[in-house]
Amino acid sequence: MNTFIYMVRHGDSPKEGNERTRGLTEKGETDARQLAAILKAEEVNVITSSPYTRSIQTVEKLAHQIGEEIIVFEDLKERVFTLEDERISDRKLLPLLEKSFVDFNYSLEGGESNAECQKRAIKVLKEILSVYKEQKIVIGTHGAVMTLMMAFYDNKYDLKFLHSTSKPDIYKMGFKDQTLLSVQRVLVKTGGINNS
Repeated sequence: MNTFIYMVRHGDSPKEGNERTRGLTEKGETDARQLAAILKAEEVNVITSSPYTRSIQTVEKLAHQIGEEIIVFEDLKERVFTLEDERISDRKLLPLLEKSFVDFNYSLEGGESNAECQKRAIKVLKEILSVYKEQKIVIGTHGAVMTLMMAFYDNKYDLKFLHSTSKPDIYKMGFKDQTLLSVQRVLVKTGGINNS
């Protein structure tokens, strides 16, 4: 039997505020309710998350519905772009991401590189695959760190892929032990979530 990982990118959140504690907008909350219904139908039985509030809030409705606790892993947090706790603006983030996907070791002072972020997150993902073997596991996550985890298994998950994702979004990854077998997007569209 295979293990399934559901990468769940968090829902819409405010454009400003603390990186760790920013929650969801009203739209993000609405989408999280729809997302919970879809993932409940998938019969997931383990819920893990980044420690950041917006990720936890995106999967907590599902956790309540299926009666499971959210297991929080610090190293599933978003890539640390700068020393500052405030969200980095899109104007600064886009060129940083472009440089980072050309040079995986590039980072701003006090931040981490794609290589460093991928290494810490993959360590957790491998642990989850081992501990929860043959189960269906949700990972509440973020765009950059999700892309980097997926890129570890297939380099087609790049900056273009990151830009194609939405908030929220779901990618179902099928594994045999530690080997990735398949990836399927559970498409999230504005005005409702649709399986595809």
